[in-house]
Amino acid sequence: RHDFLNHLQVVYSLIEMEEYQEANEYIEKVYGRITAVSRVMKTAVPAVNALLQVKVAACEKAHVKVKLNITSNWEQIEKTLPAWEMCKVLSNLIDNAIDAMEAIPSKKRQLTISLTENLRQYCFSVMNTGTPIPQEMQEGIFQPGVTTKGEGHGMGLYIVRKTLNDRGGDIALTSGAESTEFSGFVPKAAGG
Repeated sequence: RHDFLNHLQVVYSLIEMEEYQEANEYIEKVYGRITAVSRVMKTAVPAVNALLQVKVAACEKAHVKVKLNITSNWEQIEKTLPAWEMCKVLSNLIDNAIDAMEAIPSKKRQLTISLTENLRQYCFSVMNTGTPIPQEMQEGIFQPGVTTKGEGHGMGLYIVRKTLNDRGGDIALTSGAESTEFSGFVPKAAGG
């Protein structure tokens, strides 16, 4: 989001200064970078590709090693779940994963993001090697107000589950000493 806002500010300033050719060239460079990432990421959803690019950069800044496991292009997912809602889901899970790894040594920080599909569902998972979620919290982690972050938090995972449930999908948690994984799905639309 930060990069996106910076790009918008540059374009806006160039247009305001009536530097239209420079604005056009700048937009083409940024667009070229996003489409190049889109091709590498292999999904057919540009918003998801852009989100992954931003989150990979955030992980680099936080000294988190990222592994992307993208075996599906999710070509028809928007028939079930709009791109902006899928971005909301993934963004929340990735941000939580980065936060969960703050307290561990940087050489042990690993995030794995998987985007897959089967005959009936589009599937995803976000796995991190950070601090495990205590067993007594795991049962209610998707309830409003439940958080490991302290006061003023606790709605993100509730919103994630509600977003998926509203579209016939769901999400589950597995957390232990080695890793924490949130894995979910949304059903494919008829003919998807």
